[in-house]
Amino acid sequence: MRIVVAEDLYLLRDGMVRLIEAYGHQVVATATTGPETLDALLKWRPDVAVVDVRMPPTQSDEGLRAALAARGELPGLPVLILSQYVEQLYARELLADGSGGIGYFLKESVFDADQFIDALERVAGGGTAMDPAVIAKLLSSGSSNRRLEQLTEREHSVLGLMAEGMSNQAIGRRLFLSESAISKYTTSMFGKLGITDGDDNNRRVLAVLTYLNKP
Repeated sequence: MRIVVAEDLYLLRDGMVRLIEAYGHQVVATATTGPETLDALLKWRPDVAVVDVRMPPTQSDEGLRAALAARGELPGLPVLILSQYVEQLYARELLADGSGGIGYFLKESVFDADQFIDALERVAGGGTAMDPAVIAKLLSSGSSNRRLEQLTEREHSVLGLMAEGMSNQAIGRRLFLSESAISKYTTSMFGKLGITDGDDNNRRVLAVLTYLNKP
């Protein structure tokens, strides 16, 4: 994969570059400010970008706004947000275009190299990779969506784990259910959410986006 890394802290940026390259991927550019991030994303059009939220010049939300601007120019550009903070307003906007290819992890929640690279690869493939803590924060200020209210408690559990990027097999292990049972729950859930696309990967992305974008 061709990857852009946007992070202003030298040690963390250098560590990510070394890690990514150790797994056989290529870092085509790095950025340390919001404007540099936008320029790099538009110039290189990477397979996926790792972007911090708070970057110079003001250390507020420059990285996240750069990612939003880049996806406005390049719809579907895969972006993995890796930050110490959850910026709810811009995070919801990032998720709202419905094109997938989005991840959001808190730095403190990334425990090992395999987890980080797996998240990168899922996002690069057009999927989602969401930190459970980020999901909880995004949902804490939202009200229920009418279609989501139709889901059973078990279907809500399945959808929440799906939002984290888990496969049906992994969800089954977490909930102590067979993979076929999880498949039945997801089929029912897709129907209740009005998601009829025949591509199962697309349906999963749409379901997760519905879940995360409750008004």
